[in-house]
Amino acid sequence: MIDLRSDTLTSPTTQMREVMAQAAVGDDVYGEDPTVNRLEEFAAQLLGMQAALYVSSGTQSNLLGIMAHCGRGDEYIVAQAAHTYRLEGGGAAVLGGIQPQPLDLQADGTFDLDVVAANIKPDNFHFAKTRLLCLENTHAGISLSLDYMQAARSLCDKYSIGLHLDGARFFNAAIDRQLTPKQLAAPFDSISICLSKGLGAPVGSILLGSKEFIKESRRLRKMVGGGMRQAGIIAAGGLHVLTHNIDRLIEDHRNAATIAHTLGELFDHSQVRQATNMVHLDIDPETYKRLRKHLFAHDIKVDRPRWVMHLDVDDADVTRLVSVLQEFSEL
Repeated sequence: MIDLRSDTLTSPTTQMREVMAQAAVGDDVYGEDPTVNRLEEFAAQLLGMQAALYVSSGTQSNLLGIMAHCGRGDEYIVAQAAHTYRLEGGGAAVLGGIQPQPLDLQADGTFDLDVVAANIKPDNFHFAKTRLLCLENTHAGISLSLDYMQAARSLCDKYSIGLHLDGARFFNAAIDRQLTPKQLAAPFDSISICLSKGLGAPVGSILLGSKEFIKESRRLRKMVGGGMRQAGIIAAGGLHVLTHNIDRLIEDHRNAATIAHTLGELFDHSQVRQATNMVHLDIDPETYKRLRKHLFAHDIKVDRPRWVMHLDVDDADVTRLVSVLQEFSEL
């Protein structure tokens, strides 16, 4: 089965399993798991941040980041379609008492920063205090330019608010923009990176920021039940993918481009959009339903018209997928 529903569906490789099985472990709540400590130090150095915190998921990482920046009754500005607003169970509001101020994104995945500025609340007791702007990179596969992120940094500095990045696919963006992780991370006060999407680890995310920020986030992690014990077993998988799988993401982007081209020939190029490791298809729902059924009959699983390339989709899979799509054009 070729599964294109998400890049969270990867399975650990044999080498990754061996590394995890042999990992040195300790009690991470005591700060004594050597593999977790090594992962956090490596990630911080890789992104040029002062400190890092290994957590169970991207949702938890973003939650801790928002709560560390904002107090109860404060506000964060976020995109209407952002994961931190729509797809994380309302955790910041429910657990942190933090009000979201959602805004629409432009077609290129960016905010109109003038609109952001207009929504930063004045210092008045009628309003929640705007403390934070949250960006997402990539968003729907679209990577953000360094110029845009630096402009967002300048805006945050002007209004004395923090800048957090949901970088679930941070390294896809770095590859796409041909930037080093340090260059991509530089504008932000805090960043969440996911290890279990395109990179292919089985579990875990990392929150990065200043030493004081991570100290507060570690306290918050305990508060929300996120303390882990011998977590080195899973942290070893994360360390493995950070050292082996970043450059490999180029293959996912290339495969997505191949599939997008095939779909454009099958339908119309205006109905297909490829961004990093994702392919978005805008066709008649009934036609898509028939296409999905055709693919499933050939052991290819898709759900919504967003197909995601990942570690478990190799060149042979792409060749087979292209062939099956071409067969559909003949039905």
